[in-house]
Amino acid sequence: MSCNYAEGLSKYENKGVLGVPEIFDTDELVEQKCEQLAGMMLASGHTVIHTGAGVSTSAGIPDFRGPKGVWTLEERGEKPSVNVAFEEAIPTKTHMALKALVAAGQVQYVVSQNIDGLHLRSGLARDYLSELHGNMFVETCIKCRRQYVRSSPAPTVGKKLTGNVCHGTGKNRSCRGGHLVDNILDWEHDLPENDLQLAFMHSAMAELNICLGTTLQIVPSGDLPLKNKKYGGKLVICNLQPTKHDKKADLKISTYVDTVLEKVCKRLGVEISPYRPEDDPTKHVPCSLEWGIPSGAVKKVDKLYDKMLKTKGKPLKHALGSVHADDKQELKQNCKKLKKDPVQDEMKKESSP
Repeated sequence: MSCNYAEGLSKYENKGVLGVPEIFDTDELVEQKCEQLAGMMLASGHTVIHTGAGVSTSAGIPDFRGPKGVWTLEERGEKPSVNVAFEEAIPTKTHMALKALVAAGQVQYVVSQNIDGLHLRSGLARDYLSELHGNMFVETCIKCRRQYVRSSPAPTVGKKLTGNVCHGTGKNRSCRGGHLVDNILDWEHDLPENDLQLAFMHSAMAELNICLGTTLQIVPSGDLPLKNKKYGGKLVICNLQPTKHDKKADLKISTYVDTVLEKVCKRLGVEISPYRPEDDPTKHVPCSLEWGIPSGAVKKVDKLYDKMLKTKGKPLKHALGSVHADDKQELKQNCKKLKKDPVQDEMKKESSP
């Protein structure tokens, strides 16, 4: 439940702007805008989707900053009246539509701020997904860094020990029982390096960045959709509340994201299949699917990113070298090496004589 997740985080005062009223476009305007969005997707050779809590509200998982969001109600001393457990929620029409759009070649990558695991459970392959804030259904080994999908949500939040051990083997060696921690970031944690690198590069390469159900307040996640702007890319925002980047958007649609995805998929001729438990990795028992991003995947996209900088950098009024250097420096700063894990340090102390 998002309430339990929020309560598990450390205290943090700056949660952004809360409770801003929602705005709805007229039905006629929604039709026009969805037609326009479908056209933009057809014209795009590289489309990246950015998802926030708003894509999961129809699954019964409350958002955080909406009029009935977890943190909005928290300020009033209240809790959401509807709050489905993570294991009982199922992927929404939006989640299933994104899986279908990826399969159809209309979407090249998905960047998510959500920890509910619904992209994973929709059957969307890891190759097409960055999870910037973690995943409730994933554990990480503090020794070998392997990640595993589990059949139930982690009992902890904030990279804490879950009580499980790693049984991973590979490259002719075993991990030999490294301890597992949950995959959920707390406020002070750095974003996962490979996920952030891929999200940054795909966002910059995108001819079209589409934001679904997010107010884009959290950085660096909320600024990634703007990375394509200096290369002539476009930005579309679908959200009921205003966002901090509305003025920079080429199109803003104010209605439910499920409605937008259903209408757009119909126009693109993409069928949205219903959720199937047999395609949900968390329903496989025992569930020990590895979920980490191979380093080779980052290198592959990095080559495409370099190629994009060399070609799309030319029309800009910058020297090619400075464009390349500036973006590489920003990427390096955003993807700084993770600090030593305090949990791992503690385990070393316990094991020392």
